[in-house]
Amino acid sequence: MNDPLSQLDYCASVGRSPWHRATALGKLLLALGAIAIAVFAPTLRLLVATHAVVWVLATSSRLPGRVVLAAAGYPLVFSALFVASRWDGTLATPLVLVLRPLTASLTAAWLVGTTPYPDVFAPLARVLPRSVGDGLFLTYRALFALLARAERLVRALRMRGGLGGPPRQRLAHAGEGLGTLVVHGFERSRRLYATMLLRGHSGRVCGCRHYAEWSRADGWVVLTAAVLALLSVLLWRAT
Repeated sequence: MNDPLSQLDYCASVGRSPWHRATALGKLLLALGAIAIAVFAPTLRLLVATHAVVWVLATSSRLPGRVVLAAAGYPLVFSALFVASRWDGTLATPLVLVLRPLTASLTAAWLVGTTPYPDVFAPLARVLPRSVGDGLFLTYRALFALLARAERLVRALRMRGGLGGPPRQRLAHAGEGLGTLVVHGFERSRRLYATMLLRGHSGRVCGCRHYAEWSRADGWVVLTAAVLALLSVLLWRAT
């Protein structure tokens, strides 16, 4: 379990911070609000303030810092070229382009790291069409199995010298390995669906209801939401 996503999923089940005790519905609404502010914030001040609040959430959740940084930093790899192409010579433009995805991914890492995945998808299944909600649930669960298989595949290629040799040969082996993962994922999904039908699948995978059981820990969620709302009012049009 070396990848950040698997470690966050593990921390969601064993964590003991107040955020872990808060209801999933409240945390999901808070995360959606923080992401909405990060995406639509018209000023750099509001974006920086929101990013600081999200960092407080992440650090107070007692999640491993290295794991949080790795999970939150994934979008930066894909947005680096876009940031470089949009640079206009000022510092504000790259900051905005970097902070938007970084704030959103950090918020998602906090949510996934403090909430077991059935509780995350249970409220979504009530809003989205049943097939879509169940599809997201199964896709998220199957992702860990594919990551584990990919890790074993890379280890096997390294032990057998498949990652050595000229670049063309390494690319060929990487392509064959990716094809193997795709075929395995398709076959695994087919077997899983057949098993569900045999066991009487009722049309809803995640039917738990304790995601909305409020507790005292939700006071921190309400307080954070109030802080974000206040910052939005004060800094939305600040220059």
